[in-house]
Amino acid sequence: MENIDTIAAVSTPKGESAIAMLRASGSQCGNLCNAIFRRKRPALPRQSYHGSYYSIDGDLLDDVVYCLYREPKSFTGEDTLEIMCHGNPLIAAKILEDLLARDCRQADPGEFSRRAFLNGRMDLTQAEAVMELIQARSDKAIQAANNQLRGAFGRQLGELKDELLRSIAAIEAYIDFPEEDLPPEQKAAHMNGIQELIQFCSRLIDSSKYAAFLRDGVKTLILGEPNAGKSSLLNQLLGFERAIVSEEPGTTRDFLRERVILGSHSIQLLDTAGLREAESGIEREGIRRTIELAEEADIFLLVEDCSLPCPELPESIAQRLKPSNCIVIRNKVDLGKFLPATHSIDIYREVAFSALTGEGLDELKSSLIDLIDSHFSSDEDDLILVNARHNAALAELKDCLSGALAKFETDDAVELIASDMRGALDAIGTILGRIDNEAVLDVLFSSFCIGK
Repeated sequence: MENIDTIAAVSTPKGESAIAMLRASGSQCGNLCNAIFRRKRPALPRQSYHGSYYSIDGDLLDDVVYCLYREPKSFTGEDTLEIMCHGNPLIAAKILEDLLARDCRQADPGEFSRRAFLNGRMDLTQAEAVMELIQARSDKAIQAANNQLRGAFGRQLGELKDELLRSIAAIEAYIDFPEEDLPPEQKAAHMNGIQELIQFCSRLIDSSKYAAFLRDGVKTLILGEPNAGKSSLLNQLLGFERAIVSEEPGTTRDFLRERVILGSHSIQLLDTAGLREAESGIEREGIRRTIELAEEADIFLLVEDCSLPCPELPESIAQRLKPSNCIVIRNKVDLGKFLPATHSIDIYREVAFSALTGEGLDELKSSLIDLIDSHFSSDEDDLILVNARHNAALAELKDCLSGALAKFETDDAVELIASDMRGALDAIGTILGRIDNEAVLDVLFSSFCIGK
């Protein structure tokens, strides 16, 4: 796809650094390279050069390293010039100002990735993976984004599309011969094939929850009575004093949210108000918010004072605690008085712990990682990040396939079955980006950072 204008932007974050990178993409990049660096011969593609950057007015702006990429072998599929200058924001700004003076246009957010998509260098799932990779907060999130960027999701959908096309071709062959019924053995084969495709869609839809864990972090709620040691536990897990710790009950009135990396997982820790009969309106509001957060949490860390009898939990919270999502931390073992646990809930594991000394911290971290791995894991080689846009299209895809299957079962007209199958095909095209909808692309790429 040919673009009239050449775009430019700083591709590294704002602030001082050793190096800053600027990128230009468009048909004028070769001419820009020759003019800026006063080259007598054109630069060889994909080769790095050291040179002096001269402005359009002839001023020396910086000594830089630059590389020219020729279409279609570039990120965008167009001629692209990348310039690495010293990381002084003023220098990067002056170089960008000079590129704009040379008739480049300031790139919009995500415009480089958008051009890569429009020029066929990637499908829409890969373009989305670019931003997922930039924003990944854990090893597994990086792995999933890389899988998607390399086309894992697109390949799965491509195979599904090929199966659909074969089925549609076979089914539509009977439209021109209405007097002939679909042979029973072919009908059974088509129905089995559609059922397999429905199961595939269901697996992808179900994986969206795991994708949310990778994208946002596993929401881990720290629960317990006042003075059980919840805030001290938070501080121990973070490795610094984030929460105020006091012997006075009810210190935490609102919840605290922090993120920590354990193993290959990003964990979102939520320290909440102590569960008890509140004495003030503010504390009651804090407890109400704790109960609300329990509805959204993925994992619970129930902190108990091991020197006291186990507390009674609110019914709404007790119903959420299961072996698949709850670890009990028996805190204050340093006091030397350890009462056996008598709680009525089923748990994944119990950990003896001292928030004062850190005893049991390694065991707790290991238990938390094991719990996430055992209940929120996915095929390592097939990790993808199914987002809300994908989910909506997958739901449409599944509905169309289910409709076709139902029509097969009731011996409806072949034309109606083929129509549902083509609707499923359109849903796949929506995910991969084979759509002519500028508004959808505007919304999608507007969330990207400038320079990407």
